[in-house]
This record gives sequence, structure tokens and C-alpha cells, in this order.
Amino acid sequence: MTADDSYGRLDDDNFPAYTMGRAAEMLGTTQGFLRAIGEARLITPLRSAGGHRRYSRYQLRIAGRARELVDQGTPIEAACRIIILEDQLEEAQRINAEYRRTAQSENPTAAA
Repeated sequence: MTADDSYGRLDDDNFPAYTMGRAAEMLGTTQGFLRAIGEARLITPLRSAGGHRRYSRYQLRIAGRARELVDQGTPIEAACRIIILEDQLEEAQRINAEYRRTAQSENPTAAA
């Protein structure tokens, strides 16, 4: 990979660009918090060639959501479960809306 390729990937929300230390600093939390949400399987950081955890911007957004809930007094395991369930609900609603659009386009009179 060339330097140009690396710079282009920084725009990718899923590119694991942040070390654990930098991720914790950006979130205003501890590395232990990031380990805990990893153990709860909320996020799974990628590993560098040397085995160090690397986080993407997408993962940092999820970790930030967890931190907000924990800061409000929610236990970390419950916060992780809430976020997982919220994401599952959002996906189910998206799929349901897609099915409705498909059904309406196949039978426009039944949608009334």
C-alpha cells in the first residue's frame, strides 16, 4: 500500500485508523472502558500486525454512545445491550419499510 492509498482510506468510516490510546483520548475515557465494551462484544477492534487494537470512526461513534449511557448511570453491560438492541430495531425497521415499498409497487391498490 502506498502513502496515497493510506490517505484515501482515512475517509473510510470503517478504516481502523486509531490506536487504543488515541481512541480513549478522543472519547474522554479510559482504555479499560474500550476493553470492557470489546469484551461485551459491542465493538470488535481490528488488530495491527503487532497485535495492537485499532478502532475505526464508526466504532468510536458506537463507543461514544456507550459512554453517554454509562455516564448517565447505566451499567456497562446494560449499555452495550441497549445499543445492540437499538441497532437491531433500526435494521428491522429499515427492512420492514423496504418490504412495504416492494409490496406497494407490486400491488398499488392493496396499499390503500
